[in-house]
Amino acid sequence: MQSTGARLEGKVAIVTGAGSSGPGVGTGKAASLLFAQQGASVVLVDRVARHAEETLASIREAGGEASVFEADVTKTDDCRRMVEATLDRYGGLQVLFNNVGILGHGSVVDVNEEDWDRVLEVNLKSVMLTSKHAIPGMIRGGGGSIINVSSTAGLRASSGSTGVPYSASKGGVIALTTSMAVTHGRDNIRVNCIAPGSIYTPMVAGDMSEERRDLRRRSAPLGTEGTAWGIAWAAVFLASDESRWVSGVTLPVDAGLLATTPLSMLPHLR
Repeated sequence: MQSTGARLEGKVAIVTGAGSSGPGVGTGKAASLLFAQQGASVVLVDRVARHAEETLASIREAGGEASVFEADVTKTDDCRRMVEATLDRYGGLQVLFNNVGILGHGSVVDVNEEDWDRVLEVNLKSVMLTSKHAIPGMIRGGGGSIINVSSTAGLRASSGSTGVPYSASKGGVIALTTSMAVTHGRDNIRVNCIAPGSIYTPMVAGDMSEERRDLRRRSAPLGTEGTAWGIAWAAVFLASDESRWVSGVTLPVDAGLLATTPLSMLPHLR
């Protein structure tokens, strides 16, 4: 939390996956903290309420406004209740940050069918369900901004390991973003997507060796390690009126990774 301001003053935001899955700060927690810092009232949604309670405590300590809602966003009833509770408490909804996601490994040959279904359900179906219930409330309030989290793995093969379920789900998020942006543009609802690169967050930290962590850092042009805060600041921009003429965009936040080819980065990887 590097600066103060009121770029989201008067807005109400739902953040899914607002807790961190381990020690440190994940993208949902970082975005929630910055949204509140920038003046938004934030509904912190997590499948495990105590994870979001940690985020709530940090926001309140800083003088922000937030509340926790426990929900499984792969369930339509939970998504409906989430939006109803937001409208009842705050009287409106202007921002939806679809951040929930899990990893999924394997090629199409060796992936477990149950794992495939679960990854698509959590990473893609959840975006559809939260948006399905949020959009009518946004329309009644005059519009809003939906921000979906994809990945550079949705645009290119994932690096380091085979992750077909994850890549397919994140590619689906990009396609869904584009479709929603066109469908709901005349409702004054902007829909955009953030594609994080190889950021270091609690979700990946548990399986990450120091050697691979260093390789990820060196593989992108900037040569610096990404964190959840880079994604969160991009989300602040897309949630704010500063991006009022931006819709249907997939914004890579990746230290320039998508601009490279393997050979172009070879001098930095030797």
